[in-house]
Amino acid sequence: MIAFILRRIVQSILVMLVVALVSFSLFRYVGDPVATMLGQEATLQDRAELRERLGLNDPIVVQFWDFLSRAVTGDFGLSYRLQQPVMELILSRLPATLELALISGIVAFIVGVGLGVYTALNRRGVGSNSIMAVSLIGVSLPTFLIGVLLIWVFAVELQWLPSFGRGETVDLGSWTTGFLTESGRASLVLPVITLGLYQMTLIMRLVRSEMLEVLRTDYIKFARARGLSNRAINFGHALKNTLVPVITIAGLQMGSIIAFAIITETVFQWPGVGALFINSVQFVDVPVMAAYLLLISFIFVVINLIVDLLYYVVDPRLRVDRAAPGH
Repeated sequence: MIAFILRRIVQSILVMLVVALVSFSLFRYVGDPVATMLGQEATLQDRAELRERLGLNDPIVVQFWDFLSRAVTGDFGLSYRLQQPVMELILSRLPATLELALISGIVAFIVGVGLGVYTALNRRGVGSNSIMAVSLIGVSLPTFLIGVLLIWVFAVELQWLPSFGRGETVDLGSWTTGFLTESGRASLVLPVITLGLYQMTLIMRLVRSEMLEVLRTDYIKFARARGLSNRAINFGHALKNTLVPVITIAGLQMGSIIAFAIITETVFQWPGVGALFINSVQFVDVPVMAAYLLLISFIFVVINLIVDLLYYVVDPRLRVDRAAPGH
């Protein structure tokens, strides 16, 4: 177990180093931050002094090493646009993104597993076929279009829910949440549906497929022959084994939800990290863009590591294989 964890940690560190190199190299060619910060009226001397102060005249190797050594401590420098520490900007907006992503992921998992089990156990029913047909919407339509349609129906036509913003929030010290206020919960509904619809559809179809496969196995037939109830077979045996691969997909999809929240935040003007990244791209704010990419990559790596450990714990076959001679 310890060797398994150490291997995964080493792999995660190597992945983060590659991502840091890619982000550093990529954002050095998206534009000139000096021109954005000073404008067109700045003199050549002003530009040269600012480039020297930002360290843009140093060799690339020196710049990358400086970037990497500061990133390890959480120091990404100052935002070129706002002249504030990048980490403070990200931390101030991170609660909004994480709250939206976590609620979307939880809703997608619960609803997806529930509908997947229902459609598997009633695969020839009218309700099951209707759910499968409607689920094609979550797979085929792009996220931004789903968000616009929801705004048009529930915010413009019916006027039931707000179309933008986060609503009233509660400050809990180092964390702000809108889940504790009525306007905050109302503002969450449309973004949560928009962000979680694709993930919910994916989980539902995966659960249905895996459940149908498990229900055809020999040990399920043996359980029926022993006279066990359908409830014990479906939920005590079939669902338990169905959730083993679902854990992996659901965990990785949580990283995707956080990464793809950038589209939902743009559509609903959600004050999260994704919206900050979009504004940074427009103003060539390199420190913020690099910090955002590293943050998303770090979240993916951590989630992937947790999923690997959970898979190791849930699936006893992995422990048996690694304990066998020669492994």
